[in-house]
Amino acid sequence: MSRKKNHDLIWLRPEPSDRRPRFNREQITAAVLKIADAEGFEALTMKRIAEELDCGTMTLYYYVRSKADLVALMHDAILAEILLPQLPSGWRAAVSAIARRTRDVLLAHPWSVASLNGAQFGPNAMRHAEQSMAALDGLDLDPEEKLAFWGIVDDYVFGSALRTVESLTHAAAAEDNPTLVEDAMTFGRQQLATGQFPRLSGLDWKQYAPKQVARDKKPPPPMAAVLATQFERGLKAMLDGLAHSMKTH
Repeated sequence: MSRKKNHDLIWLRPEPSDRRPRFNREQITAAVLKIADAEGFEALTMKRIAEELDCGTMTLYYYVRSKADLVALMHDAILAEILLPQLPSGWRAAVSAIARRTRDVLLAHPWSVASLNGAQFGPNAMRHAEQSMAALDGLDLDPEEKLAFWGIVDDYVFGSALRTVESLTHAAAAEDNPTLVEDAMTFGRQQLATGQFPRLSGLDWKQYAPKQVARDKKPPPPMAAVLATQFERGLKAMLDGLAHSMKTH
């Protein structure tokens, strides 16, 4: 009699089949996301999650074996948020909608951009990949070309999200410590004065310096809005380039 294989991949293992299991994967995932959003990815330990669920640590191990399982569940839940209920008509509108939704979800879970690398490919990853390829049905591309197309788009979206998270984190730190900004500006001026950076010296650095906004003038747009505008500009340029390279308009 053969023994049942004990799979390492969580998606190949059935959930506990007790008549009345205390938890399911959806409940555990919700608790894990709540902790990560409030306290950061580093706060995720089996002990902390067990506290959130009001259970013993060993009880939690009955449902998930390791942090790899937790990462897989988190990754799949985030991809579920990225899925669109319906794609807009036209490949360009559909691609843009998925790109914007992906960026929005990543920024809603800023820790996810750098913490879910190597996550196990789950059911919602399959759905996201299928929807992404469906967005390109209007183009005369084979499946491999569609995947290559989405590799380019994903690289741009994830890069934008990562840069946005970093910029907003730095901005928040600057608000908490204005002296840090002044020190950075002082250091920059000292370096520019050496003459070793002629191209950087050509920039108008006054616009980057912290300053008071006069009451009769509108304050500058918040950094999040500036970065969102920059994302849209880059997305348009990228899709223009891809359309041109495919001779599709």
